[in-house]
Amino acid sequence: MYAPERHQQILETARANGRVEVAGLARDLAVTPETVRRDLTALERRGVLRRVHGGAIPVERLGIEPGVADRESHAAGEKERIARAALDELPDGGSIIIDAGTTTVRLAELLPTDRELTVVTHSIPVASILVSRPNLTLHLLGGVVRGRTLAAVGDWTKAQVAEIYADVAFMGTNSVSVERGLTTPDTVEASVKRALMDASRRTVVLADHTKFGREDFARVAPLADVDTIITGVELDVELAEDIENAGPRMVVV
Repeated sequence: MYAPERHQQILETARANGRVEVAGLARDLAVTPETVRRDLTALERRGVLRRVHGGAIPVERLGIEPGVADRESHAAGEKERIARAALDELPDGGSIIIDAGTTTVRLAELLPTDRELTVVTHSIPVASILVSRPNLTLHLLGGVVRGRTLAAVGDWTKAQVAEIYADVAFMGTNSVSVERGLTTPDTVEASVKRALMDASRRTVVLADHTKFGREDFARVAPLADVDTIITGVELDVELAEDIENAGPRMVVV
């Protein structure tokens, strides 16, 4: 196994289990503990793991928000399924909001060409995908661009959001829990997310299974404010039921 393959497997294991240990990784990957330690150091330099005694913890558990590049390959197959399922939530025509996030970027790539839609986004990656689509009217919200999410945030962004009302908002999130609802590490981004949800008739959240059962610093909205959550079959069945009992319809793909 090459180093990039080991790094990906280590990161996936850490995110699934909440932490990894050097001894266990050495055994599972059939490499020496010294090799594992070098791998963990490399992943820490990328900003996706934090070294602790005997192992490492994914930065998500520490309230540290990884950048877009580090999140793009995480749970890629699951995100593809979620984005495809989200197409069923599109209006036949009308307007949609697409929030920043790696799964929402995948939705943007999959938007159909057989209907006219008005799309509002504060995400530079989403806008770059949609800017040349002839069947779409694209509104790119301005503001201060956050480097970690490549999304516009701040009072200027919220002032523009206040002037619209869309049919559906497709939202990303860092964390979902029954007690705290949708949360994210940054308070400024959380306030924009709340504004986007308030500016739509329906809210559809796209979240892979690793986002559930976690809580970040800044609260976005309670689950009662969410109409639908689309996630992968990897999510624990009992947790999915608890989420649905709190309000939103769960679509598991």
